[in-house]
Amino acid sequence: MNNPDELKKIVKDKYGEIALQSKEQNEASCCGATGCGTVDYAIFADNYTTLEGYNPDADLGLGCGLPTEFAQIKPGDTVVDLGSGAGNDCFVARAITGESGKVIGIDMTEAMIAKARANADKLGFNNVEFRQGEIEDIPLASNRADVVISNCVLNLVPDKRKAFAETFRVLKPDWHFSISDVVLIGELPAGLVNAAEMYAGCVSGAIQKDEYLQLIRENGFENVTVQKEKVIQVPDEILQDYLDTEGIRQFRESNTGIFSITVYGQKPASASCCEPGAGCC
Repeated sequence: MNNPDELKKIVKDKYGEIALQSKEQNEASCCGATGCGTVDYAIFADNYTTLEGYNPDADLGLGCGLPTEFAQIKPGDTVVDLGSGAGNDCFVARAITGESGKVIGIDMTEAMIAKARANADKLGFNNVEFRQGEIEDIPLASNRADVVISNCVLNLVPDKRKAFAETFRVLKPDWHFSISDVVLIGELPAGLVNAAEMYAGCVSGAIQKDEYLQLIRENGFENVTVQKEKVIQVPDEILQDYLDTEGIRQFRESNTGIFSITVYGQKPASASCCEPGAGCC
């Protein structure tokens, strides 16, 4: 579970399966997002259905927040969505940017990219595109985005420091991100940490909240603010697949908390140039 390539394969395989099914199928199927023997992603998800731009074909119920609500997107903005899945947040962002804006979704799972592109084609959008790539090596030029969003994805990235460095790189100076993600307070039991399903389910890949926020600051972001926070309650019927009765009791009585947070950070206006030799100045 410590090998980055193994972790990425776990995520690709699981989310490749999810991409091939509808939200309803994922909720009902043992091999879907919320089926038996795996994590119920619905315990994380917020309701998108009332948002302008919502498209049910793009909603696989995989988020843990509503970053577009906090991202201060404006008409004409270029928005980049990291871990864009079937395009859910991209289409909501496009409703705000309008035809004069640009929305670019990045995802490493081929099946998700195919599904997102098909959704965009059905909607007839010519200013929403999807690129296959990893968040640790975003396939975009530097200083490209006005706003970066992401929804419950960075916890799946093995090298989170590199992910935030890449986020900083692709943002224009004086612009910002709004990211929803899962973080921890306290230590998870070993049975959860070592479970592949709990990694793909956005739990065991999460890091401590303080460490998460510190990584953002260390990568140069200013005005780092937690815009929203909610507790994630993992039901006993899921925990019992990884912990015995005593382990569940100890976990419930511990100070460990699993949280969804939406975080804002701004690239300084003074960051008008990359490192020497980076080719982006």
